[in-house]
Amino acid sequence: MSVLKTSLRSFFSHKGRMILSGMAVVLSVAFVCGTLVFTATMNTTFDRLFNESASNVMIAPYEEDGESAFESGPSNGVPDSVPASLVDEVSGVPGVEQATGVVSSTFATAVNSENENIGPTTGAPTIIANWSEVELRTAELAEGNEPSGPGEVMIDSDTADKHDLAVGDPLRLLTISGDHEVTITGITEFTVTNPGAAIVYTDLDTSRDLVLGGQDAFTQIYVDSDGSVSDAQLKRSIAELVGADTYKLQTADEYVEENRDEIGQILDILQYVLLGFAGIALLVGIFLIVNTFSMLVAQRTREIGLMRAIGASRRQTGRTVLIEALLLGVIGSVVGFGVGIGLAVGLMTLMGAIGLELSTDDLTIGVSVPIVGIVLGVLVTLLAAYIPARRAGKISPMAALREAGTPGDVRAGRIRAAIGAVLTLAGLGLLATTASAEEASAAAGPLALGVLLSLVGMILVGPALVGLVVRALSAVLLRGFGPVGRLAERNAIRNPRRTGATASALMIGLALVAGLSVVGSSMVASATDEIDDSLGADFILSTTDFTPVQPYVADAVADVPGIEHVTALRNVEAEITTPGGETLDRNLGVADPSYVDDLASDMTEGSMADVLAPGSGAISIDADRAETLDLAVGDQLTVAFERGETVTLTVAAISAGNSSLDGDSWYVGTDTARQNIAEEAFPLPQMLFATAAEGQAEAARGELDAAMEQYPQMEVRDQAEFKELIQQQVGMLLNMVYGLLALAIIVAILGVVNTLALSVIERTREIGLMRAIGLSRRQLRRMIRLESIVIALFGALLGIGLGLAWGAAGQQLLSLEGMPVLEIPWGTIIGVFVGSAVVGLLAALLPAFRAGRMNVLNAIATE
Repeated sequence: MSVLKTSLRSFFSHKGRMILSGMAVVLSVAFVCGTLVFTATMNTTFDRLFNESASNVMIAPYEEDGESAFESGPSNGVPDSVPASLVDEVSGVPGVEQATGVVSSTFATAVNSENENIGPTTGAPTIIANWSEVELRTAELAEGNEPSGPGEVMIDSDTADKHDLAVGDPLRLLTISGDHEVTITGITEFTVTNPGAAIVYTDLDTSRDLVLGGQDAFTQIYVDSDGSVSDAQLKRSIAELVGADTYKLQTADEYVEENRDEIGQILDILQYVLLGFAGIALLVGIFLIVNTFSMLVAQRTREIGLMRAIGASRRQTGRTVLIEALLLGVIGSVVGFGVGIGLAVGLMTLMGAIGLELSTDDLTIGVSVPIVGIVLGVLVTLLAAYIPARRAGKISPMAALREAGTPGDVRAGRIRAAIGAVLTLAGLGLLATTASAEEASAAAGPLALGVLLSLVGMILVGPALVGLVVRALSAVLLRGFGPVGRLAERNAIRNPRRTGATASALMIGLALVAGLSVVGSSMVASATDEIDDSLGADFILSTTDFTPVQPYVADAVADVPGIEHVTALRNVEAEITTPGGETLDRNLGVADPSYVDDLASDMTEGSMADVLAPGSGAISIDADRAETLDLAVGDQLTVAFERGETVTLTVAAISAGNSSLDGDSWYVGTDTARQNIAEEAFPLPQMLFATAAEGQAEAARGELDAAMEQYPQMEVRDQAEFKELIQQQVGMLLNMVYGLLALAIIVAILGVVNTLALSVIERTREIGLMRAIGLSRRQLRRMIRLESIVIALFGALLGIGLGLAWGAAGQQLLSLEGMPVLEIPWGTIIGVFVGSAVVGLLAALLPAFRAGRMNVLNAIATE
């Protein structure tokens, strides 16, 4: 009990010093728990949506590849369908109460009177569906009337609110069948979660005209049971009637499970990414906790020595530190769990702002969440406190006669420095081997291991570098501040282990920022160079909602004055069989002959022009696959086109496969594809390349913009704008990563604050003596601020150096994937360095203020 009482007394007497360490635990555990709660809530929300909408048995077009048929249609813009007569056939099966046919498609654009696309900007689709009893399971009519003719539609209330739409307002619907003018007759409200899509409801005949070209068919059939048979038995009975392999048949449970799995794959990636960044924050937090307990043990050296002198064993003194860590971990984890729930609610609110309405009624807090959070927080805290606890256990009774803080922590151990140097050199050596790798897959292992070893090595060797680096920084930055600057320098190097640990926490986050910025800039620079070298087209056209280009839009582009030629790039799925009997599924690019003028391809054998020429019966493959499958120019491949014929094509060209624009794509000519795919199943263009007649690019751009003005889903970009698009996409991704890394950097800043605060307390008597001999409060505060800045810059130098090495090695992998340019973003690097100085300055404000307020006499009298 005496050990427990001593631990409790020490913990609560130093509670101010524990708060910042506790914040590291709170933030990290909150991130973990918030992530788990948020993703669980997302799963619950979609489960509810699928459960509410599902019938006992679902019927959809048969899919050989096992993909969900409850998605958008194929690339020709028309969803697969089942005959309308199937509803009557199924209705007669024993156990069926009702069969309801539905027509829906995500291949549509809705445009308001201001010529704005009212679809989501988040990547979610615009859905056209007929209003039926199935829709009443998840939505209700809130205002106006149901649609009853070809010119009438209803829209969901979320879309109406965002775009200020009301009953009576006009819309245009751009679908595969054309451009249609309609009027809003009603507004619906979701009774479950809004999946984030914009939904336009029509009557059944109108949906068929818009989506299926007037076919007497449905895209899905919902079969409701009368309860006399199980779902599985009802499915078997329907299968006996229509044939087991004729249509895709699913029970409600199977339907929900399939869609849950599809959503779950996305949410799992999101969860793993967020947990990965939470792990980085936990790693940084370990340094903060180690520093805190190391300094507390050093400051209590005499106290612990007295305890040992009156009979406390080594185990007992070490246990006091671990009990304090246990208390810190438990309290921090419990608070972090509560904050994590708040974080999850905040993320739900953020999702609502971008269109996915998540209700707190669906907030899902599994039993495992608090257990995982608290166990993780406590274990990390105990692990971090273990070394300081061992140090405390080694303090001898004679330490009661010495000044506090003198034993053991003045210099970093030589063995530690030697091990760190070896690991760092080994890690850098592995990173260097990526330059000689011939395949990205072979270089990935050395890269990952090199990053790990160099990070661990730098953490270990950091204290040994303190004297050298801090003195160099001080010579440049601090000497101009006179004696105050020299005092700040000596304070920073007086305890290398503490300074090294504090700087290492900041180093980790900044190394990741620097490394990723190098990789991102290299990607942009490589793509930009390739656009300059390879892209011959003047304009690139694509849709903003990732749907294919409508036929009438492609025709409008071809009719623009000043446009010399337009190249359509399509995609089609195919099953390829090699001469050796190996079978593989490939997405084939389908391109016009003019494609060779619009995008130059690096070929190792043959010519792309020969592949795309009309009547060629040829195909191009990439060099890596050619080597793996032992293929060469002249070999015959059996190609089974999706929704088309099976044909033998000749390998006429082998691409290097190192392009950042089209990678390792395989191509066939448009004429070859048309000969083997029926016109009604022929894929629509995913992208158009337009080239202006010589000297008419500027005029053609104006005409092209005018022609596309009525199609707001279309984006027209010239080469410069295409480069900007790539830069924006990479920049957006990097900004998301930087935002997630901000948590680790915040924890590192807390570490600097905590170290300085404890250092001020440790040096209370010293500060009092300096004040007594003439050091002003202003000079004292400046000294602490400068000390903080130099520590932060030391961490920044280590982090930037490490990050540049990581980024350069990462770029070597990119070069193997067609992105050969190494670009160092010096603006970002300098910004990180200057930002670190600002961080150091801000971190020192509170400790400096507190030091300046010390009473001189009381400080001198402090033991």
